[in-house]
Amino acid sequence: MLGSFNRSITVALLASLMAACGADETSAPEATRSGAALETMTVSAGEVGGERLFDGIIEAVQQATLAAQTSGRIVSLNRDVDDPVARGELIMRLSAVEQKARLDEAAQALTGAQAVATEARLRHDRTRQLVAAKLLSQADMDRSTADHDAAQARLAAAEAGVAAAREQYGYTEIRAPFAGVVTNRHVEVGESVVPGQPLTAVAALGALRVVVDVPQTLTEDLRELGAARVYVGEQVLESAGITVFPSAESGSNTIRVRIDLPGGARDLYPGMFVKAGFRLGAGAILHVPAATIVRRSEVTAVYVVDDAGHVSLRQVRLGRRQADEFEVLAGLAAGERIAADPVAATLAIEGR
Repeated sequence: MLGSFNRSITVALLASLMAACGADETSAPEATRSGAALETMTVSAGEVGGERLFDGIIEAVQQATLAAQTSGRIVSLNRDVDDPVARGELIMRLSAVEQKARLDEAAQALTGAQAVATEARLRHDRTRQLVAAKLLSQADMDRSTADHDAAQARLAAAEAGVAAAREQYGYTEIRAPFAGVVTNRHVEVGESVVPGQPLTAVAALGALRVVVDVPQTLTEDLRELGAARVYVGEQVLESAGITVFPSAESGSNTIRVRIDLPGGARDLYPGMFVKAGFRLGAGAILHVPAATIVRRSEVTAVYVVDDAGHVSLRQVRLGRRQADEFEVLAGLAAGERIAADPVAATLAIEGR
């Protein structure tokens, strides 16, 4: 009786295992034969032309960081970040008590030097006349000439002192070097500054360019190419010209390329990251509709349907987006079929 009972249990367990295996064959989580009912599309090669993409940064052609050229304290801020400025417009002002005192002192010294120089000139003229009339000796003429020249030298020094003092006084007014927009401010009202300290930054947004570092092995190819594309979101901008720097960075073995952007580009600002593309070869480029892309956490994938109707989720690596399509860099081959509706493909895999 006990042996018969054990045999019954063994048969029941085998039957359960066989049923479980059969269920696994028909309900695999990532592959199913229900793909025959899905709407699919065939992946095909798009435009021909290999393009290498690199990260770039937008910068203004005209940009400047204005630093303090004299010591002082910030007493007023006439323009702030994002404010437009005209060429020569006052942006901020520093205290000028010391600089004004030096200018006044230099001006007084100039007045005195002018008086001495005038007196020396008149005395020199009279001495010359008296020497010509044989009333004074040549030695008197020489002394008068020396006094005249010394007075003229002191006058020139006084004029230079006034110019230097006026320049220092002018440093207390921070003005825009060109028309543009204030892009940064590094100080507050009441803050003391010293020469060389950054105060504010100005950029002209009318002319922009992209700076990108590329491998040094591409130097000659880029010189011959002479053009690039810049991708900003869905915008595709053709370059107005490129400049390849004549030297490489020894630490990174890269060269810098400057890409001039066309005028009228919208929503571009200095400091933005963009993609710069250089067409350096040839090859088929695959595109898939954006609606077929599945994103799960860090995974980007599409549902692939094989010839037998199996549906599987396959990870892909995407490139840039153009309109409603993505470029596929890896994960798919031309001629493969993908599910047009990821939601329907998910339901088909789940058997619903």
